[in-house]
Amino acid sequence: MSEGDQKNTHFGYKTVEAEKKADLVADVFHSVAAKYDIMNDVMSFGIHRLWKRHTIEVAAARPGMKVLDLAGGTGDLTAKFSRLVGDTGQVVLADINDSMLKVGRTKLRDKGIVSNVNYVQANAEALPFPDNHFDIITIAFGLRNVTDKDAALRSMQRVLKPGGKLLVLEFSKPQHEVMRKVYDMYSFKVLPKMGALITQDADSYEYLAESIRMHPDQDTLKQMMVDAGFEQVDYTNMTDGVVALHRGFKF
Repeated sequence: MSEGDQKNTHFGYKTVEAEKKADLVADVFHSVAAKYDIMNDVMSFGIHRLWKRHTIEVAAARPGMKVLDLAGGTGDLTAKFSRLVGDTGQVVLADINDSMLKVGRTKLRDKGIVSNVNYVQANAEALPFPDNHFDIITIAFGLRNVTDKDAALRSMQRVLKPGGKLLVLEFSKPQHEVMRKVYDMYSFKVLPKMGALITQDADSYEYLAESIRMHPDQDTLKQMMVDAGFEQVDYTNMTDGVVALHRGFKF
């Protein structure tokens, strides 16, 4: 890759200067934060709850563990991890976007989830945590928005304890042609209209649909995790690969 290429990246289907992507993504999530939960339910017909439930099951968090819910947004995974790790454990909900972080904090405090959860505004590419610190790291529907995904994966590997696991839940590539066609029509025709109706923001949901298409496919992301130092990396397709859960360990 040339030096010139390194200065550019993708923002949806657009090519932008790499240093500007974080701000552009931030604008998207500032815009959608207040209606993020309802849009997730509407967009996925509630299926996102099943994807997240499977992620929690695979994580197998136990009392006393330290968990990082990265790009944790409005705290769906954090809420479940908080109960699983108990009073002796700790969950950190980290997100680069302060609007999402505030929505998540308010939501969890309204549920009475206070004692074992901390909130940190953090960039996944340079996590502000010690080496070998967390037992489990999850990043759900966040990696595709990161500018330098390789740097983010290396940063996650650094702060994970030996024996710890990373779970990446992310939109991916449908496995069958019929599903791909239906998914494309839904993503580019229906989704922006939903965004316009519910959040008065079609552009942000057009970006989200495009960002899914630009995200590495299942096998490419698997190799990226291996290259970042993770071992025993595998993935599970859900809903025909519309979403995939990647798992990797640090030994």
